[in-house]
Amino acid sequence: MGVPAAAISSRTNARVKQLRAAFSGNTRLSEGLVAIEGDHLLEEALRSGITPAIVFISERRELSHPFSRSTEIVRLTEDAFASAAETRSPQGIAALIRPPAYRLENILDQPSPLILIAAGLQDPGNLGTLVRSAEAFGAAGVLTTPGTVSAWNQKALRASVGSIFRTAIVAVTQVDVTQIQTRGIALMAAVGSEGDGVQSVQAVDLTHSCAIMIGNEGVGLADEWLALATSRITIPCPGPVESLNAAVAGSLLLYEASRQRAAAPSAEASPQERIPGPLRRRPTGAHR
Repeated sequence: MGVPAAAISSRTNARVKQLRAAFSGNTRLSEGLVAIEGDHLLEEALRSGITPAIVFISERRELSHPFSRSTEIVRLTEDAFASAAETRSPQGIAALIRPPAYRLENILDQPSPLILIAAGLQDPGNLGTLVRSAEAFGAAGVLTTPGTVSAWNQKALRASVGSIFRTAIVAVTQVDVTQIQTRGIALMAAVGSEGDGVQSVQAVDLTHSCAIMIGNEGVGLADEWLALATSRITIPCPGPVESLNAAVAGSLLLYEASRQRAAAPSAEASPQERIPGPLRRRPTGAHR
């Protein structure tokens, strides 16, 4: 691994254009690579066993992270770096990584899996927060349906604060969700208010295999998803609010499932390790 002595100044350089394309979500021009920016996300990627394909560093920075010999290092001038970076105040370091690839079976084959299904979520901050909560509360993975924002959207990535590197995320279709039920996994629809057939989440057994569906921020779960649900659950709110934010609701439901499973006598319901080797996260504050 060598660091180029001369910094690239051209905004039209091939590597600069590739970084810019990755930040904008153009997977074709980025050659399937995803951009991450800043020391924290880069550190989280490395701690999660991800080897960056390319690391970009501005001329004002020193290379402070150890990288594999296979990682290409590209030094840019301040102007060239800023022209490609996604944030307004870039930290001077970014990388292109190949996102971890998972299959639906990786999630379903875990013992008594706890699954979160994001059905039509459009706010990337909400999805990133839910990915972080999924890791925190031992979920087997997150499924995203058509119409849901990409988990690798830059805002979603930052909101996950690194959990996206370690959480199994799989894009699924309605047919896939239908087939989940054939595996004995209860499909639970999260709804905003109590009514006929709606149960308080505290009264529902979440220690067995289950998938919790969280719907669109504005309209909730579409009819086709509600029709698939084996049950409807809600979070009782004594205060005079109409509904909870999607990320808050999903996080509370995942917490309740984690609480029940921790109290259950069966070891089968315990959260499963998904990453080789020890990885202990230090507490962090808000991501904004």
